[in-house]
Amino acid sequence: MTTAGGLGDEMTVAVALTVNGMRREMRIPVTHTLLDLLRARLGLTGTKESCLEGCCGACTVLLDNRPVMSCLVLGASVDGHDVVTIEGVAPKDGLHPLQQAFLTHAAAQCGYCTSGMILSAKALLDRTPAPSDQEIRRALHGNLCRCTGYNAIIEAVKHAARLMRERPAATSQYPAESHR
Repeated sequence: MTTAGGLGDEMTVAVALTVNGMRREMRIPVTHTLLDLLRARLGLTGTKESCLEGCCGACTVLLDNRPVMSCLVLGASVDGHDVVTIEGVAPKDGLHPLQQAFLTHAAAQCGYCTSGMILSAKALLDRTPAPSDQEIRRALHGNLCRCTGYNAIIEAVKHAARLMRERPAATSQYPAESHR
């Protein structure tokens, strides 16, 4: 990571990271968050901008397979790391089981929180294939939905867990269309 800039110039930093399986290298302002990098620089708008305070979870992405609120992560800090956004979740030939389960159970109302919910749930199911309701609630704790009572979301995550255990190959990620 190197910095450049001078009087009148905004200080920038070089970052190299892997996003949805594709290596990316760029210079970004030192003040940019991971959310800024994903939405403004890479055009990955499935990661939603909402509270910008880490309170709602709409901007959740996976950083080295762990859910983070991208509005709170400085872009410079992801140098050398791996990021997965909602655009990188589905397999090449369809939907990820979580995406399908959210549709099946009507777990997405307006949809604004859905990408963050799915990524938080994916991180849980990747490490806990058969989570309890309490484990699901804990994993989704930082993701707020203002449209639903969460029951459909919990049922969707449980359904996806069953699908993923039955068909593990259906969870491969990085569809061709995510490689812009």
